[in-house]
Amino acid sequence: MLDAAMAALASLADPSLLFMMLIGVLAGLVMGLIPGLGGTAAVAILLPVTFGMEPAAALALLIGALAVVHTSDTVSAVLLGAPGSASASVTMLDGYSMARKGQAKRALSLAFLSSMAGGIIGAIGLTLAIPLARPLVLSFASPELFMLTVLGVALAAVLSRGNLIKGLVSGLLGLLVGMIGIAPTTAEERFTFGSLFLGDGLSIVAVALGVFGLAEIASRASKRRADGKPVEVTGGWGSGIREWLTHWSQVIRGSLIGIAAGVLPGVGATAGTWMAYGQAVATAKDKSQFGKGDPRGIVGPESANNSVEAGDLIPTFLFGIPGGVPSALLLGMLLTYGIQPGPNIIGEHLDLMYLIIWTFAIASVLGALLCFVAVRPLASLTKVPFAILSAGLVVIMLLGAFQEGGQIGDLWIMVLLGVVGWVMKSIDIPRAPFLIGFVLAIPMERYYFLTDSLYDGIGWMLRPGTLVFIAVLIVPIIWALVRTVRRRVRGLKPAAEAADHVMSEDAPLTNSVWSLSASLVAIAVFATSLAVSSGFSAEAQLLPQLVGWTGLLVSALFAANEVRLRLAQRRSAGAAGEPVEGARGTDGVAPVSGKATVPANETPGNTEPTMNTVSVITDLGDDIAALDVPDPHRTRHAFVTFAWMAGFLILTALVGYLAAAMVFVPAFLLLQARAKVKTTIIYTAAIFVFLVLLPSLLPVDLPQGLLNSWV
Repeated sequence: MLDAAMAALASLADPSLLFMMLIGVLAGLVMGLIPGLGGTAAVAILLPVTFGMEPAAALALLIGALAVVHTSDTVSAVLLGAPGSASASVTMLDGYSMARKGQAKRALSLAFLSSMAGGIIGAIGLTLAIPLARPLVLSFASPELFMLTVLGVALAAVLSRGNLIKGLVSGLLGLLVGMIGIAPTTAEERFTFGSLFLGDGLSIVAVALGVFGLAEIASRASKRRADGKPVEVTGGWGSGIREWLTHWSQVIRGSLIGIAAGVLPGVGATAGTWMAYGQAVATAKDKSQFGKGDPRGIVGPESANNSVEAGDLIPTFLFGIPGGVPSALLLGMLLTYGIQPGPNIIGEHLDLMYLIIWTFAIASVLGALLCFVAVRPLASLTKVPFAILSAGLVVIMLLGAFQEGGQIGDLWIMVLLGVVGWVMKSIDIPRAPFLIGFVLAIPMERYYFLTDSLYDGIGWMLRPGTLVFIAVLIVPIIWALVRTVRRRVRGLKPAAEAADHVMSEDAPLTNSVWSLSASLVAIAVFATSLAVSSGFSAEAQLLPQLVGWTGLLVSALFAANEVRLRLAQRRSAGAAGEPVEGARGTDGVAPVSGKATVPANETPGNTEPTMNTVSVITDLGDDIAALDVPDPHRTRHAFVTFAWMAGFLILTALVGYLAAAMVFVPAFLLLQARAKVKTTIIYTAAIFVFLVLLPSLLPVDLPQGLLNSWV
């Protein structure tokens, strides 16, 4: 192992690998600043660039970006009170308060150094995991590997934010979509409906950028003004650096919490940072300054957010279970290279594992140093309204999705899934289980087919390793059900949910007719899959039938719960004579107060650390920056934005990508983003130069239109 580690370090002396890592770091820093994008978009946008590269260069690029996303997302949180990602919302509490007191450099130095340390400690944790897990991984057979894939989808659904039933529906839909194309066991087409395009399956880049990237753009494109007036980057770097050294214990605790949160699929950086903040509050003797500029409220969460990504790589590469969306994309990239995580990567590609570790650690240090040097120009990017950024992001994302298959159809699939992702976000269905299910669908089917072929009946379920995984799967579900029952019996809104509300994405259509309709659509989709898959061969219908029946049952529970909630709302409204929480107005959007409500009896003295955190946050009052209240017309704005994207694709099919972009970008900026003429001209010129030069710098092709082919 030591030889492999040293060989991996020596390989980083290759200028091409160093260059790829630097490009990834720069891209990750920029993506971290843009709200709603973060690690998912950074990896998904860069993924098409890796096609044709050697695995080492591709991993250096992607890991470099992933390692620093949570370093730069702090900038907007501290200077604007508007976090670049959900995980940075924790840092916003104390960081923004500190910056308003003229101590922005102090807050940023605490954050940058903590993120750097978290990345290094996370890389050490990944290093230690290899020798510990190697004997276990090498002993796995097909039953254990099958249960691991099931565990990955199920835990992502169970542990992710939101309703358990919604999470399971999301994961099962992802599995169903992942089975579109050629069956891995019989080579027959499934769910293609005679389409040659669907015969190759869906592009992972198109799925990820659609469900997450385009959905986020549609959700935020109505914002024609910047998030707020930034504070000045003042204060002293030295004071923050010296103070950081005194909080080394918080750095270690936060990093370890982050690694643990990363190892558990579906928990992720957001929950990990709040857990770190909770322990900082719980272990502090004086809690009065939290939320008002306490350095411990920055150090703990910032140490956790980078180590989460390193922890996430442990189950992804060692067991083939992606814990989050970026790691699911990395897993998909490895599969395209024929590298199977688990026994294969440990036995045959150990050098790649150590390359990942070295890259993560070095990129974490490099990212922090660049943030110190370039904080002012980085801060200027946060002043740009998201509506203006949207035009360029749409052009880049659609171009990225085109690179894998080279077909316009991938772009239409991406826009369609963008609509699906927007609906899922708006009705509070977690999207991470969907992508994890999509990525794990084919490996799950291979292992299920082998298990069914090699073992009679359910005897494989009695293997010791399989029993352990079944227990790991069932325990969180039982615990979640027990907590739900206890909450209802006590009649309390749990503090954890209140904290989650503070840091969650806007879900203005939850428990509305949209949510009920989505449950009925899910029932129809799973019922249709059962009818269609019944015509497949016995081997090809094994997993589709299992997923279909399970999805039909879970979707029925989803629909029943939606009906129950709507009936309860009407009864409550009728009894009280006034709207109740979650009730819809005439526009279908729930009223939002802007702050989480915590029961009076949930105080720091009688609750868990997470509840302590929420109690502290609740007491902050006006010291916490106002949250982004959903626009009552957001639904209309979202569909208008998707209409713009569809128009862009129609133009692309006719006149080619470059000409279509030169029409779409200025039109979108002037009519949708309400940008100034000067800004529009400069922006369009920059996009033109970018698209003209890109094919000569990178292996990127621009889609050609019908008119191009005729000429």
